[in-house]
Amino acid sequence: MIMNLQVRDFAIVDRIDIEFEPGMTVLTGETGAGKSILVDALGLVLGERGNAQLVRDGAKRAEFAAEFDVSSLPAVAAWLEEQALDLDGECLLRRVINADGRSRAFINGNSVPLSQLKAIGELLLDIHGQHFHQSLGRREIQRDLLDHFGGLLDQRAAAATHFIDWKSLAERFEELANAEADRASRLDLLTFQLQELDSLALRADEIAELNSERQKLQNSGRLAEGASSALEGLFDNDAGNANSLVADALRVIEPLAEIDAALEPVLEMLNSASIQVAEAADTLRRYGEALDMDPARRDWVEERLDAIQTISRKHRVKADELPELSDRLRSEHDELSHAEERGRELEEQAAVARAEFLKRANALSKGRHQAAAGFETAVSEAMHGLGMPGGVFKVAVTTLADDDARPWGIDNIEFLISANPGQGPQSLARIASGGELSRMSLSIQVIASDGSAIPTMVFDEVDSGVGGGVAEMVGRRLQELGASRQVLCVTHLPQVASLADQHFRISKVTDGKSTRTRVQGLGQDERIEELARMLGGVEITRKTLEHAAEMLAGARRKRA
Repeated sequence: MIMNLQVRDFAIVDRIDIEFEPGMTVLTGETGAGKSILVDALGLVLGERGNAQLVRDGAKRAEFAAEFDVSSLPAVAAWLEEQALDLDGECLLRRVINADGRSRAFINGNSVPLSQLKAIGELLLDIHGQHFHQSLGRREIQRDLLDHFGGLLDQRAAAATHFIDWKSLAERFEELANAEADRASRLDLLTFQLQELDSLALRADEIAELNSERQKLQNSGRLAEGASSALEGLFDNDAGNANSLVADALRVIEPLAEIDAALEPVLEMLNSASIQVAEAADTLRRYGEALDMDPARRDWVEERLDAIQTISRKHRVKADELPELSDRLRSEHDELSHAEERGRELEEQAAVARAEFLKRANALSKGRHQAAAGFETAVSEAMHGLGMPGGVFKVAVTTLADDDARPWGIDNIEFLISANPGQGPQSLARIASGGELSRMSLSIQVIASDGSAIPTMVFDEVDSGVGGGVAEMVGRRLQELGASRQVLCVTHLPQVASLADQHFRISKVTDGKSTRTRVQGLGQDERIEELARMLGGVEITRKTLEHAAEMLAGARRKRA
């Protein structure tokens, strides 16, 4: 469950800290006070997209933090441990959106990509928005709700994977079949190109070796002259060379080192220098003798590099990419050479993949038909409890032809509703009453939530369009849901607010220069005042206060 929410510099919010409790919590307040802003803040801390416009005017950044108790949520604990983000049964999510639009996300103090924040958010909290009923008519939403209720989402994902495999193999087979007409001419071209590359026989790292050798051959005279000059200075110059100078110094220092031990390090260095000079001279002598100044070799290297460059330009690749090009062309040549055999293999593999997908899709379809019956009963009963006593809810699962299959299976899902006795079920798109659609939407959301493992449910004004006794029925249903999980509800209905275990009032305050949102936890007397406001509007009378107190007392009795 969510334990704490902190918001800083978000829209008209400057600073808000809210401590949440188990059960049902309501957020109430005047229109425009910022109730839904808090729901938006929850969405952002759970990974929803944000932008710079969300940052409060004059602030550098907006910050959001939510603390969750996950000690009794093994799936969340396992996810955190798998990602190396676990922290003693707690989960602290944090989100920062800068005024320049950049965003950062954190889990238990560790910086993470937004996708990880969203992934864990989907395990912790589910937000049902006030405009949910507007999207309820979309087939994909209906399909998701049924699959969610029936616990079929993993099964559907597996079917989708096999669908993709099938279609990928089928497309490759079709491409191979379409290329049959051009296969012979392409094979001829590939054969010629491979012969050309094979005759070149370019070795790995050969280009670097050739360039190095060319540089050496082009400067062979300079290299020989320099090596000879250095050798003469080190060893061969009779007038004075490094070797003889070091030898002279050794002859002077040796007897002196016997007198003063402080000269022994100098003696060691001179001995080492003598050895190094002799070795350098030998190396230079061998280098000069081995130096190749053959013009024919130089011409061959130039011709070899020119041939490599010519072929690389012809294929429009860099010279060092020619071996990779050869491998690609050879692979294509082999595939085309065995195209008929490969075509049969692909055709067989596509048939196997299709059969596997259809097997899984049919099992998924069977699961949907079974889930539809339970979903129909549960939603119809919920509708009866929300002021639609004659309401009937139906789920039409229509099986498609195999060739019309889609990644989600072989079914079309459509929700049908009859709001009044004697009226046949109709598509949601044909329901005229917004109130009926709103209650229908709430029924579906509550039922879908019953089958969910998510511990915290947020309902943002999903009770709009209802009132009177129906409003109390809505509150009771949310209260029942709050008995098994944490429920946060933004509402304008006093009948719903009176049934809450925890009540926050959201208000807007201004000093004439700026406006900010304030959140206040309400005690008994304050709850009565807030319920009276919700009941009576601007002018709160003694009778309104009495009605509010009676409503709150009645809600306590019903909870008991």
